[in-house]
Amino acid sequence: MLLRALRRATTTTAAASAAASSTLTKPPHFHLSTSRLFSANTTKANLTKAKKSKSKSDGKDRAEELQVTDTEFFVKQDEELRRRQLAEDENNPALDVGPNGRPLFTSTSSISLLSKKDACSYMKFSVEELNKVLPEGLPMGMVKEFEESSRSALLIRQSFLDLRDNFRRAVDPSLLVGSKGSKVRKQIVLDGPVSCGKSIALALLVHWAREEGWLVLYVPSGQEWTHGGFFYKNPQTGLWDTPVQAANILQDFSKYNESLLKKLKCNTLDPIPLGEGAGVGWPKGIDKMQISEDSTLYDLVQAGINNSHAAVGVLVRLRKELSDVKDIPVLIAIDQYNSWFTFSEYEEPVTVRSCRPVHARELATVSVIF
Repeated sequence: MLLRALRRATTTTAAASAAASSTLTKPPHFHLSTSRLFSANTTKANLTKAKKSKSKSDGKDRAEELQVTDTEFFVKQDEELRRRQLAEDENNPALDVGPNGRPLFTSTSSISLLSKKDACSYMKFSVEELNKVLPEGLPMGMVKEFEESSRSALLIRQSFLDLRDNFRRAVDPSLLVGSKGSKVRKQIVLDGPVSCGKSIALALLVHWAREEGWLVLYVPSGQEWTHGGFFYKNPQTGLWDTPVQAANILQDFSKYNESLLKKLKCNTLDPIPLGEGAGVGWPKGIDKMQISEDSTLYDLVQAGINNSHAAVGVLVRLRKELSDVKDIPVLIAIDQYNSWFTFSEYEEPVTVRSCRPVHARELATVSVIF
């Protein structure tokens, strides 16, 4: 029995050893499977984290978009509320109180009728009316004033009234009798800090002059005369011609003045020299444009608009014709006038690798105004 027990123990031990040996020598499929399982779990975890990160990023972007949308919505609501409040305030006479108890808004209906008592008060305008009287464009200062105040009203300053009265006396000598004002000047330069109201004062002066029946050449942006478009040096004049700008100037000039231009005959009938047209080169077989005896200033302007070769020459001739007009007052109002005392955007090649900036005074369209 003891021997049997020993044999059993030996057999059991041998079996155990064989099993152990079998376990150790068996290929490590389990470990490999475990490795695959670990790798799959890790990849899954990374994908899950990436998805969570992406969802967080998308959520943040959506939150920012909602925040921007909400901000714009509230800004529009505030603007609309302000407009309604201003409309209600206009119907309340008790709120129309300015400095020293004077009305904040003048009741005068026309710029021509404004007087000293209207100084430092606001005058209401219609944007549609302003666009009609100033089709060349409203000055940026005026547009900004309307946007920020949410109403189309402008402050009437004493300096503007003095400016208007100066030109009023210039065309009506009877107003000089008994006048203690300053000497009448036919040329005035408006000077002052940035955004002090120069452009608005000039636009109001143009508005007044056109109400009075004047012929006005109004340039709301003098810098546009010296920037952009086709340019070349005219061998006949030695100046630089800009036919694109010249045509635009003529077109703006005819927008409001058409009826007056049709009544004015051309005083100078000399042929107008032709130049190089924008994108069409020099004219072929002709170098001058004839002016008929029955031509009006409107016919002259239209010829410059329709013929790129004649645009600059017509503008030069128009400036001379405006000096000869005697039947009605003529006003030339240039905004951004200081841009004509520096270099333009154009350059003249000097060598293969260098260019010379062209001064604004070297442009035919600018030099003819001085």
